Amino acid sequence: MGYRVMIIEDDDKIADILSDYIRRYGYEALRAFDFSKIKEQFIEQQPDLVLLDINLPRFDGFYSCRQIRLISNVPVLFISARTGEMDQVMAIENGGDDYIAKPFHLEVVLAKIKSALRRAYGEYSIPAESRDLLELQGLTLDRTRNTLSWQGYQVELTHKECLLYDTLARKIGNIVSREQLLEAIWDDIHFVDDNSLTVNVTRLRKKLEQLGIEKAVQTVRGSGYRLNPSWKGGLSK
Repeated sequence: MGYRVMIIEDDDKIADILSDYIRRYGYEALRAFDFSKIKEQFIEQQPDLVLLDINLPRFDGFYSCRQIRLISNVPVLFISARTGEMDQVMAIENGGDDYIAKPFHLEVVLAKIKSALRRAYGEYSIPAESRDLLELQGLTLDRTRNTLSWQGYQVELTHKECLLYDTLARKIGNIVSREQLLEAIWDDIHFVDDNSLTVNVTRLRKKLEQLGIEKAVQTVRGSGYRLNPSWKGGLSK
C-alpha cells in the first residue's frame, strides 16, 4: 500500500498507539509536533491522509483542517473526545471527511482509513484532472491554471481571486463571512487589512463581468458575501 498517514494529535500516548497500529498494516505513520505550523508540516510531509484531533495547542483542529483544505483535498478524519452533534457538524463543514469519537477501537480507525483511501485513490476515486476543475452550471474554475471559463470565453485570475471564487463556489447560494474568506485567502489574517478582501472581491466581479456575468458575487451587509448563480440559462447581461 505505502500510503502516508499524518497524525495530528498532542497526546503522545494516543499518537504512538495509532502510529504503531497502522504501521503493522503497511502504512507510513507521520507525526506533527509543532502545532503552530500544521500547514507547513503538511506541505513538508505530503501525506495521503490525515488523522486530526480537535483539541490542539495554539489552534484547534477545525482551523488546521481549513488550512489544509487551502492546499489539498486529501482525506481528513477527525478523531476527538468531543462527541456532541455540533462538533461533528463543524468537523464536516470545516473540510473533514469523517469523524471518529474517542475512545475508539483501532479496528474501526483502520476500516475508516481504508475506506477513505479507497474513495480518494482507489476504485471509487475521481480522476485527478476532475479534482482540479470546479464546474457550476457551465462556469468552470481550473485551479491548476487559475482560470474561469464560460461559453467559450476565459479569464485569468490571480491566486487570491482563485481562492476567493473557490471558497464562495463551494457554498454557492449561502453566505460566507468575511472572516471565513480572509482565512481562506491569507495564512495569517492578523496582519491583513480588511480592505484587502474588498479589493479582491471587486477584482473578481470585474473578471466575471468580462465573461458577461454580472451580479454573481453579492454583498450581504453585516454578514459577508454570497455567490449567486446569475449566469444560469445564459448570459446575464
